[in-house]
Amino acid sequence: MVEYATMLLQPIAIAPQRIDPQTKPGYVQLKVSNLERQIAFYQQVVGMRLNWRGEANAGLGLDGRDMLRMVEIQAGRRYHGVTGIYHFAILFPNRRELAVAIARLFSLHWPNSPTDHLMTKTTYLDDPEGNTIEFYCESPEDGIFTFENGEFIACHTDGRPSDGREPLDLEELFSHLDGQAVLDGPVPPGTCIGHFHLFVSNLEEARHFYHDLLGFDDMGMARSFQMGMVSAGGYHHHIGFNTWQGEGAPPPPSDALGLEYISFTFPNLQAWQAFLGRLEELQLPYNQTEQGLLLTDPSQNGLLFQLDSSLQSK
Repeated sequence: MVEYATMLLQPIAIAPQRIDPQTKPGYVQLKVSNLERQIAFYQQVVGMRLNWRGEANAGLGLDGRDMLRMVEIQAGRRYHGVTGIYHFAILFPNRRELAVAIARLFSLHWPNSPTDHLMTKTTYLDDPEGNTIEFYCESPEDGIFTFENGEFIACHTDGRPSDGREPLDLEELFSHLDGQAVLDGPVPPGTCIGHFHLFVSNLEEARHFYHDLLGFDDMGMARSFQMGMVSAGGYHHHIGFNTWQGEGAPPPPSDALGLEYISFTFPNLQAWQAFLGRLEELQLPYNQTEQGLLLTDPSQNGLLFQLDSSLQSK
């Protein structure tokens, strides 16, 4: 697993009742129109393994751990100008493994957009139904992106300014490949969901909900850029949120394809009970499901909170 502790930033603010710092992203659940085609894409192009399959749903990931779950719906439509997911991000253990993943995309002629965020190296691609995925690895030795005085800033380690969205140096990245690289294998051990990025209807409402109520660290907000970030434990971001679909964007209709919910996992029973107690104290509405605690943010984006699966039977 990637060592998150090496990528800590100074939060803008820590909530008085902070969510456990070891809380981590779990998986994303998507509503899709063609489950068979989606499974084939995530196996063949992304390299996920099929962990389980139902009549109209499936879970994919690595070593029995789901990073993606999908449920097929009838007559689903893709809507624009609504809240939902902007992208979900798959975190690779290092530059070599990211290079393998991107080389795989090029070998399959799958369109993608390699980008250098300085603190991370990344590429973006869409699945066959238009869900955006980010592949990335950490590279804090190259620079940083953060927020200062309400503005997004990025700079190289040597102090040179950047917009944080430079073209990725593929020649340098591919120099990490070797004769051992296998382009059609599964994603490597340690690969996980690194973060989620959501469309919301209002930045201040989103910040209040995730930081003041749920207890995520406020990692900063850039109003001119219409974006903010929160995380558990000082990571650069576990949730990004923006109003790029429009201020006041409505939630998608029930027949919308795309996001059903994102999930987070608590590391221990104490963290789980503290969070449940917080929801009860605030009288935040939630549903207790077989998967965990399901609630929605002010923009009606679904959130599932779970106890680590290895602890659920204890």
